[in-house]
Amino acid sequence: MVMSTPEKVLLTWSGGKDSAMALYELETADGYEIAALLTTVTEDYDRISMHGVRATLLEQQAQSLRLPLEKVYLTSNSSNEEYEEKMRDKLTQYRGQGVFSVVFGDIFLEDVRKYREGNLAKIGMRGVFPLWKRDASELAHTFIDLGFKAVITCVDSNVLDRGFVGRVFDGQFLSELPGTVDPCGENGEFHSFVYDGPIFRERIAHRKGKVVLRDSRFYYCDLIPLQGRSHA
Repeated sequence: MVMSTPEKVLLTWSGGKDSAMALYELETADGYEIAALLTTVTEDYDRISMHGVRATLLEQQAQSLRLPLEKVYLTSNSSNEEYEEKMRDKLTQYRGQGVFSVVFGDIFLEDVRKYREGNLAKIGMRGVFPLWKRDASELAHTFIDLGFKAVITCVDSNVLDRGFVGRVFDGQFLSELPGTVDPCGENGEFHSFVYDGPIFRERIAHRKGKVVLRDSRFYYCDLIPLQGRSHA
């Protein structure tokens, strides 16, 4: 029996639950080789863009996953043009190494998918969307049932109050979300950091720090790395 060669892919990695579920699906499918995790980091703060998580914790995730990490540094309040240029440069580098596909954890936003696929097509690459059109509520509960652990690092105060940030993403959290909020935060209602689960070799040790309001809109809960990592 001839074994097919796994497809080399880049996985866009925010450190949050949708990224983790996308990686879980790829590993379950067993037809992909992850060339690297690709993360945008705001260089002014050295934190994951939008999620507000320290780069140190991002690096610990990659170490626990046993995967290479590729950071794309953006300035704070970066424009679409800056984002597209820096991503294009990085993706072109990997395309030259035989990587032609990029994986995203998007679920249902058609305009976002179209935007990503359009940019990739310009450089001869394609997008892979393992979570596409999955039921968001079912996906959220599956994430929990599989044993993943995540903490909410950012909430949009236009749709959620301060009390939701810093909480564990669990059944209680989901049950208290307003009906207008997507269970996976697909519309940007909240962002998360995954610190344990079936794809990790070690649990990412951390403690909660201060909660701050930025841009008069987004509440961020700082996560402070603890020395060492505990085995899952």
